[in-house]
Amino acid sequence: MSSTERREQLIDVGRGLFAERGMDATSVEEIAARAEVSKPVVYEHFGGKEGLYAVVVDREVAELLDRIRTSLTGRRYRELLEQATLALLDYVDENSDGFRILVRDSAFASGSGSYASILSDIAVRVTDILGDEFKRKNLDARTAPMYAQALVGMVALTGQWWLDVRKPRKPEVAAHLVNLAWNGLANLESRPKLTVDVRDKGRDSRHRDS
Repeated sequence: MSSTERREQLIDVGRGLFAERGMDATSVEEIAARAEVSKPVVYEHFGGKEGLYAVVVDREVAELLDRIRTSLTGRRYRELLEQATLALLDYVDENSDGFRILVRDSAFASGSGSYASILSDIAVRVTDILGDEFKRKNLDARTAPMYAQALVGMVALTGQWWLDVRKPRKPEVAAHLVNLAWNGLANLESRPKLTVDVRDKGRDSRHRDS
């Protein structure tokens, strides 16, 4: 195995252990044993488990940010909300280990940020969208950041819950989130549906429907 291949193997092993046990509860000995290498190999590549953890988090941060940024292609406000919601649920669905790592509290900072900083970045984007809409409807645009935090937090916390229960199906979860965010409790639709076609974009996780 080349040095690059060994490094990727250790990242994959570390990712699994960190998701399963958390960074603090994972030891270099466990990482080395699962990768079937000696402890010095781990230190040689990452300087310790903290270095390996930082690399794993950096990759997950980059993956989630890329999903969010590339998802926002719609021109209508509701469509943008649906796309952002689906992008986060897609990440939860397809990168479960990575999501578990990102949502854990940890004292070890990542070079490209943390889950909280990602959500903050998303909230800034949502603030801009809401600000324009508030102005158009003669609402106080100064309150847009508060509403943006509320919307992003709602989707993020629901994603954490759905990670374990996996029901209802992902498009249905997204539809209900958008229903609450778009219509409010006083005007909820009885059978909410998304306006974007999730099947065309490969977002329907049929293998997790059971």
